[in-house]
Amino acid sequence: MRVDTEPYWYGDEDSEPRDLLESLRVFRRADEAMRLRASRDMDMNLTDLRALQHVIARERDADPVTPRALATYLGISTASTTKLLDRLCASGHLERLPHATDRRSLVVVAAPKAHSEVRERLTRMHEGMLEIAKAVPEHCRPAVRDFLVAMAAQVERGYDDAARAVVDEA
Repeated sequence: MRVDTEPYWYGDEDSEPRDLLESLRVFRRADEAMRLRASRDMDMNLTDLRALQHVIARERDADPVTPRALATYLGISTASTTKLLDRLCASGHLERLPHATDRRSLVVVAAPKAHSEVRERLTRMHEGMLEIAKAVPEHCRPAVRDFLVAMAAQVERGYDDAARAVVDEA
């Protein structure tokens, strides 16, 4: 059997860009593993964890989340969202409350238990990540930011909705 010696992913590009892409891949694997650990430790699946993170982020921005908006964000059906909310409300992570201005609608908020669990599990890691980011020389930060945003856009461009749903569940 012949083994192809041609570079599989990135052709004959010089090694520094390949090393940069491999470093990004290493970070992505570590990030995925961290999310799996966090979801396991909090006794929820990855979609539940994404929902919880989204609700907390929107609360910080004073932008209430409706069940429909959450379904759209997660790319799941409203029926699946109802089941997700039932699980997270039963576990004490989320609460459904009446919408402040629309009597027919509800908003979803993080319960105190969710805030304390997220802080307990992630604060130390986030502090460490912030210190690493601060260590990047100021003049390099725009290039790093632009690189990461462009990579995210490229990855998003490469998936259709069905593939994205599979990746989101991984």
